[in-house]
Amino acid sequence: MLNGYKQLNIDNTYFITGGAGFIGFHLSMALLEKGCRVISFDNLNSYYDVNLKHSRLELLRSYDNFSFIKGDLANKEDVKEVFTLYHPDIVVNLGAQAGVRYSIENPDVYIQSNVVGFFNILEACRHNEVDHLVYASSSSVYGANKKIPFSTEDKVDNPVSLYAATKKSNELMAYTYSYLYGIPATGLRFFTVYGPYGRPDMAYFSFTKAILEGKPIKVFNSGDMYRDFTYIDDIITGIVNILPNPPQPDENGAPYKVYNIGNNKPEKLMDFIETLEQCLGREAIKEYHPMQAGDVFQTYADVTDLMNDFNFKPNTLINVGLQRFVEWYLDYYGK
Repeated sequence: MLNGYKQLNIDNTYFITGGAGFIGFHLSMALLEKGCRVISFDNLNSYYDVNLKHSRLELLRSYDNFSFIKGDLANKEDVKEVFTLYHPDIVVNLGAQAGVRYSIENPDVYIQSNVVGFFNILEACRHNEVDHLVYASSSSVYGANKKIPFSTEDKVDNPVSLYAATKKSNELMAYTYSYLYGIPATGLRFFTVYGPYGRPDMAYFSFTKAILEGKPIKVFNSGDMYRDFTYIDDIITGIVNILPNPPQPDENGAPYKVYNIGNNKPEKLMDFIETLEQCLGREAIKEYHPMQAGDVFQTYADVTDLMNDFNFKPNTLINVGLQRFVEWYLDYYGK
């Protein structure tokens, strides 16, 4: 484990971008439950159902230590205002335009949100001393890497989508700011996160909706794909462990680190669908399609560093996680 491994400091102020998003919501809830002060920032865009984002915020607003600011990461003044008003100790950048396939159709928004927006966060951290910047990267940076499991030691120079390229850019930008200005920065490569209050654009969510409505689901590459599905509670535990523990300087003097957070157990897409069918008690109507541009055959996380530094690895079984999601879905949508 890390030398001097620390527990969460509830006296800190935590600034979470993408705070109305899936991971941002769950992280905010976890921190608020511990008594932390959380400043949430989100532009509430319409990439998916805004009502779901408002439902998440409604739950968070019941906590006295919660504040929400509607703003745009790509607007430098919006970001500066938060730092001026709240002086956050810890910054967690989860705000980004998500989705691999959507990045092919709408590239502009990815550059604005994921590159310009992250630059604005880095500049704010540069001019306002923070204890730790933690930011979301993605397993997509590994591209079509055939070496498995994916290790943070692997080269990630061949992204196969613009979304992946923006996440790789974030890692490079964060390292540079860490090196030049001593900003303690940790990047988190998330692997296919799922669970209650999740993103409707994700396969498990859209599959559930289609199965319940008796509509066909699109199965790409004839189902011959593997994903390291990671339950949201495991993701949040990993983040909460990391927040109070900024990285030690590397050989160049940069206090910088990257972790994979994945289940370390890839599931075949067809097995995943079968498990979802069992949870729903219904069989899916399947339409088989070729691999889509920007998709990859497999994701598989090596979480050795996470285990070594925090004695933790994600471990929620897919049948357990999907059952919890289905129960939430049926309750939320009144099915």
